[in-house]
Amino acid sequence: MHMQLDEGLRLGMRRLASGVCVVSCKVDRQRFAMTASSVTSLSDSPASLLVCVNASAAIKPFLVKGQAFAVNILGADQEEISNKCAGSSSGEERFSVGPWSRPDESGAPFLKKAQAVFFCEVDNDNYKYGTHHIIIGRLTNVVIPEVDAAPLIYANGQYQRIT
Repeated sequence: MHMQLDEGLRLGMRRLASGVCVVSCKVDRQRFAMTASSVTSLSDSPASLLVCVNASAAIKPFLVKGQAFAVNILGADQEEISNKCAGSSSGEERFSVGPWSRPDESGAPFLKKAQAVFFCEVDNDNYKYGTHHIIIGRLTNVVIPEVDAAPLIYANGQYQRIT
């Protein structure tokens, strides 16, 4: 079957399961968060992640300028957090669901009950490609709670759970 490349990409990528993450940062007293399924490990030396951010995302200008950020891996029971950070809500409203770190704590806000949290500093000039920016985050800290691994997964346009 022949189809346009953009349509084929969208349809094909629906078949690639991915973990659901929320990328978060704080600039002055303002917090930002966005749901991301395009997060992957890049290297273990130096320990780093690759995050793709839509150019229209409110968090993008700060990451592009080098703002430290956190990548929160969501658990199977955190679908509401994913929806809140991906939907039409913005600003502090995105932090209305879930136990987030207090706003006065230093550094990037993070989910206290995430499967894992990677704290990162931007480690590149970033790259713009099409509708997205590619951000490389060098890990500065990692928090992995002592809970069973039960990540929230996204595939075929819907959430899946692995237990």
